[in-house]
Amino acid sequence: MTPIGIGVDFGTTNSVVAIADASGEIVTRRFETVAGPVDAYRSALLFFREGRPPQAKVRHVSGPEALERALDVHGEHRFLQSLKTYVSSPAFQETRLFGKKFLIEDLIGIFLSDILPPDRAVLPIVSGRPVVFAGDRPDETLALERLAAAYRNAGVAKVDFAYEPFGAAYAYGRALTRPETVLVADFGGGTSDFSVMRFDPGGGQLRAQALAHAGVGIAGDTFDFRIVDNMVSPRLGRNSAYRSFGKLLPMPARYFTAFAQWHKLSLLKSADTMAELARLAKDAEKPEEIESLIEIIDHDLGYELYLAVSQVKARLSAQESAPFRFSAAGLTIDTEVFRADFERWIAEDVASMGAAVDVALKNSGLPPDAIDAVFMTGGTSFVPAVRRLFAERFGSDKLKFGDAFASVACGLALVAADRARREG
Repeated sequence: MTPIGIGVDFGTTNSVVAIADASGEIVTRRFETVAGPVDAYRSALLFFREGRPPQAKVRHVSGPEALERALDVHGEHRFLQSLKTYVSSPAFQETRLFGKKFLIEDLIGIFLSDILPPDRAVLPIVSGRPVVFAGDRPDETLALERLAAAYRNAGVAKVDFAYEPFGAAYAYGRALTRPETVLVADFGGGTSDFSVMRFDPGGGQLRAQALAHAGVGIAGDTFDFRIVDNMVSPRLGRNSAYRSFGKLLPMPARYFTAFAQWHKLSLLKSADTMAELARLAKDAEKPEEIESLIEIIDHDLGYELYLAVSQVKARLSAQESAPFRFSAAGLTIDTEVFRADFERWIAEDVASMGAAVDVALKNSGLPPDAIDAVFMTGGTSFVPAVRRLFAERFGSDKLKFGDAFASVACGLALVAADRARREG
């Protein structure tokens, strides 16, 4: 193929790069890994020091290799993941890795350099962006400035940004033979984004008009945390207490909110925190539970835990119940998880998604029956409670599904190719 446009879905958990040619053919960029080629590349970096001071140099690896090295408890390294969740936060200014300062745009730029093709400097690139950036008070302007700077650091002089749900639906829109009004639901790791789009394929050229957008900082990572919070954290002392000066006090919540993302558990592995947990274990009502928490942190078992969580979540999308098994660090969990319980745990999250859909519809000025199709993409689109939300509002016959990982990047590549044809 002769590439004319690149689409980039820089995600919280995984990233995908797609390339389109003049004929409309799309391929996703494949990356070689120990387990074989992948196109959903883990959004992760690992830095390590090579050599001895003062000649030592800071090196890095990314993607699956970064994850593989992070699970090796031997050797000094710094593992970074979910960089996208910090891009809109003014509180995150810089970090120091082995004495070297890195801005957030430096880190993302390093990652983009690893995943973008060699001809990135000469081909038009359209990068996805969430409708609402993650965080309590996200600064959208700051986020886009940082992302643009990251692309410049990766050798891309100019990049266009498009809403991720717009990209997800663009490939779908190109296959239409008549005008349609489409609600696009794009579920990522950190955010869920919704767009109301009007597609008109008349005249041999697809016209896409965005009528409204909305989003919420709830997605797959949140659902994972609900399982941990209900199935695992109670076994690690979340509901227990400890004695202090004759009073019975609840265990500090901060140790359990760290389970929201597995890699954040490593941030608890400091001398001060581990010493404090050891003191709490001595005064705890159930010291064995706190000791298990210490072991999970000390042995960097967060990833193994979340693999077990991801497996049970996936099985619950197809079954009414699924076994949850995890055994490590003196903790053994072997129990059955029921879909009804899982749906109860995520009920407020699903309601928040529904509220964001309401905002998108309200801003578009359209009632639900004016939506011709609902195009859903992303792993969370497989969760029955989420599908039921859209089926009840729009009708199950209107639900359409795209590639869980590649839809956004492929659509953005087509957007870039169409723009290249118009401008060329």
